[in-house]
Amino acid sequence: MRTKMRTASLIVGTILVLDQATKALVAHTLALHESVPVIESFFHLTYERNTGAAFSLFAQTPAWFRQPFFLIMTSVAVVALILFLRQAEGKNRLLVVAIAAILGGAIGNFVDRILHGEVTDFLLFHWRGYYWPAFNVADSCITLGVIGLLWSSMQGNRPKGKDSLFAS
Repeated sequence: MRTKMRTASLIVGTILVLDQATKALVAHTLALHESVPVIESFFHLTYERNTGAAFSLFAQTPAWFRQPFFLIMTSVAVVALILFLRQAEGKNRLLVVAIAAILGGAIGNFVDRILHGEVTDFLLFHWRGYYWPAFNVADSCITLGVIGLLWSSMQGNRPKGKDSLFAS
């Protein structure tokens, strides 16, 4: 259990540092709504502030409701993830990494909401006039963590052997 929690703590801490450092760098380097092409017609660094959740969900909701709602929901999610992590088998490395990635991302965006009342987004992908909503390191880690969780749950129903991707 100690190794599992130590590993998860290292992952969460790394994600939190990377997330907050990249958000601070963008906020100090770019003006709000400024966009810098990295790969023309595909990927830009674009400084945005998101008052809502994923895809700006609830962004138009009044702040008196939105702020406490997000802080409470994130707190509940963080506690649930920690409990889930404590119950997870330490041998299932993918599950531990996936939970830690979601936890690190959730805490990264939680810190933004506490400090700024909104989340800094800056990674913007687009192609032929179709734009994916801007996101950040924390969002990426949450998404990858959810994919890892799904993959782990599918692997849990299969017998472990030499051909298993994450066999212990």
